[in-house]
Amino acid sequence: MTARRRPTMKDVAEHARVSVSTVSYVLNDSGPVAPERRNRVLDAVRVLEYSPNESARSLKRRSASTIGLVVPELTNQFFATVAEGVQKAASARDVLVVLCVPDATGQPEESHAKLLRGQRLDGVVFLSGTGTLPASILELSRFGPVVLVDEQIPGFDLPAVACDSRRGAREVARHVLDQGHRRIAVISGPSALWTAQQRLAGYREAVAGAGMDPDEVPILVGDYRQASGTALADQALSRPVAQRPTALLCANDLMAIGALEYCKSAGIRVPEDVSIVGFDDLPLSSLITPRLTTVRQPAHDMGYKAVTALFDLLENKESELLGLLPTTVQLRDSVAPPPAGSP
Repeated sequence: MTARRRPTMKDVAEHARVSVSTVSYVLNDSGPVAPERRNRVLDAVRVLEYSPNESARSLKRRSASTIGLVVPELTNQFFATVAEGVQKAASARDVLVVLCVPDATGQPEESHAKLLRGQRLDGVVFLSGTGTLPASILELSRFGPVVLVDEQIPGFDLPAVACDSRRGAREVARHVLDQGHRRIAVISGPSALWTAQQRLAGYREAVAGAGMDPDEVPILVGDYRQASGTALADQALSRPVAQRPTALLCANDLMAIGALEYCKSAGIRVPEDVSIVGFDDLPLSSLITPRLTTVRQPAHDMGYKAVTALFDLLENKESELLGLLPTTVQLRDSVAPPPAGSP
């Protein structure tokens, strides 16, 4: 989608058939203007949907311009690390960041999008927690760039910085299969999210590559939170030993950590009885026992590159930073061959 050019004071002046200085006098209430001309200017502002370019004003004041950041929550270290990358890139440009965290307020993404629209921002970095695009964010994209992070939203041609989740999931699942596991269950993320769809596709490709039927692999849908990993591990593993999975593929680290918690409470040894993998490589993942085998995606770099791409677009430059960033599998202690005698 091509962003609509933001109307300028010159456009307002031409539409109202007055000088640019007259428009400035009306908007800033800084000089005398005849009532008839004032009304023509105000009519032009309304028709053109003109709003003052706050970034241009701030540059004249030698202060920072402003971008928005919508992130679902900050209790998830992945989102917090992306936000740190956004802040670092913005600070390097003397740019302020307006942060909106829907989960912290209990308000939907749409409410925060409307708030951002009222701020007259230069652009927005958007991390979707729902896999949908609020109407107000779409409206913002008509006037300035909106860059998605860690998601692509089907049906909307918006620039995105994301990781190759499909490849990462395929490679970590292949590692589990190479250890000899054949009874596998997947704890996936929300089906509406592109990342969850990509990771599930990667797991299925690895299973098919091992000569198994992907449709026979149980899929338990979680919400990327730790508690859902605990609950779904209970669901997957509360069955006779001969029938339960010997490996759980978790679509993010928080759910994998929840699964580890369940195993400890149930007396199930990891990795001796069941292997568990995650996705994200949160800092905590290398500190817990056993250390979690997972897929690393560069969260900080994603946030930083999203802001860099945003300003490339603001300057009408082709950005080479958009697209899929590489992932790497981190082999640790939570995966081992299945128990002896397992089919």
